[in-house]
Amino acid sequence: MNDHIQPDGSAAHEYDHGALGDAEYAEFMELAAEEGFDIQDVEGAIEEAGHGPLPVLAVVGRPNVGKSTLVNRIIGRREAVVEDKPGVTRDRVTYEAEWAGRRFKVVDTGGWEQDVLGIDASVAAQAEYAIEAADAVVFVVDAKVGATDTDEAVVRLLRKAGKPVVLAANKVDGQSGEADAAYLWSLGLGEPHPISALHGRGTGDMLDAVLDALPEAPAQTFGSAVGGPRRIALIGRPNVGKSSLLNKVAGEDRVVVNELAGTTRDPVDEMIELGGKTWKFVDTAGIRKRVHLQQGADYYASLRTAAAVEKAEVAVILLDASENISIQDQRIVTMAVEAGRAVVIAYNKWDNLDEERRYYLEREIETELGQVAWAPRVNVSARTGRHMEKLVPAIETALEGWETRVPTGRLNAFLGELAAAHPHPVRGGKQPRILFGTQAGTKPPRFVLFASGFIEAGYRRFIERRLREEFGFEGTPIHISVRVREKRGAKKK
Repeated sequence: MNDHIQPDGSAAHEYDHGALGDAEYAEFMELAAEEGFDIQDVEGAIEEAGHGPLPVLAVVGRPNVGKSTLVNRIIGRREAVVEDKPGVTRDRVTYEAEWAGRRFKVVDTGGWEQDVLGIDASVAAQAEYAIEAADAVVFVVDAKVGATDTDEAVVRLLRKAGKPVVLAANKVDGQSGEADAAYLWSLGLGEPHPISALHGRGTGDMLDAVLDALPEAPAQTFGSAVGGPRRIALIGRPNVGKSSLLNKVAGEDRVVVNELAGTTRDPVDEMIELGGKTWKFVDTAGIRKRVHLQQGADYYASLRTAAAVEKAEVAVILLDASENISIQDQRIVTMAVEAGRAVVIAYNKWDNLDEERRYYLEREIETELGQVAWAPRVNVSARTGRHMEKLVPAIETALEGWETRVPTGRLNAFLGELAAAHPHPVRGGKQPRILFGTQAGTKPPRFVLFASGFIEAGYRRFIERRLREEFGFEGTPIHISVRVREKRGAKKK
């Protein structure tokens, strides 16, 4: 475990107390002790709130080996769709999980379409996107069937990617299946972990191996070099104009544009000069050499979007202004927000709008995208280049909000004024109070508040609105967690 701060402020690691400096941390802990909070609980709350991006685990393998069942087992609930046929499309592909006190993200790659050009192409395309975003991989093989040619193809992809791999030999329901699992040593990926995703047998040992393979925190390659290029994910539903926009900002045809929606390609990061700066755009659209996937197209789009968002700092979400805001548009917005990335919303094909459509679009934005009213908005045309010059200022605004930090003293002065002017409603004869708080991290801003009682969701949303009014935070989601003081730690008189 990490060394905790000493009374003299020595031997402390920066990540032990989030974004707080040593002196600020010591002052904050003294305040927490005065309010009767357990010091270890406070330390844990700050560390949890200041964790930053979580490491990503991809679960890959050919169809019907039990990937989605295993994902459900890992996350502890039945969210991933499980069906006995391939081609099942999901709304979400990324879930949060916890094992032995460590949190991580799980990318489910189950359910693709077996098209006429062969399952190997489908497996490869899907696995590449998942592996691209992952810090480690669980490769699931059906121990009863043994290693197939498709499994061997995935092994080659894994070796090429160079990511840590945990080999899960699934469908080992009893001692008799252990020998079947042992045959999978031949894949050359190390020890096969015999499991039954359906019944839970052996999954604990497998997850222990997963924790050994996962880094404590994902590698933060973006923005690490002073003056280095920032990473921008250009995301949106298929055929919304992502490749056209990328070509327009690049000033040349960097990506092949195709009218077919849902086509796939190898993702390529494009270095682009824009607004006097170099940016690294993570493209998620266009077609180069991959097969067109029919019914599974939306699912593949979700995988590519998840991979791009995990690699990026800013998500530029492209919407087709000439069409109604769809459920898929809203899901993509939610994916970027839940990933904790800075957000810019670009409305494409603005030059095609008449006055009536503009009126109704504004109403749609208020009702369908009200949860991201804080995101900078640009109205553009990828075809004509209209308002492209507004894209960079919007991205820079979002990045500034994403990296903003409020000093603890200023935050607590704000919280005190807020509680005095707008106290929490009385519930059950009691009125919970926000006692104090701190910003434990940035990218995105993460706050941990300490209270005398349960704080309702509506009041938390109110606090977020007021934080934005007071400190800005334009273009970034805000994470707020609340810790309640235990009765045994009542404030000392």
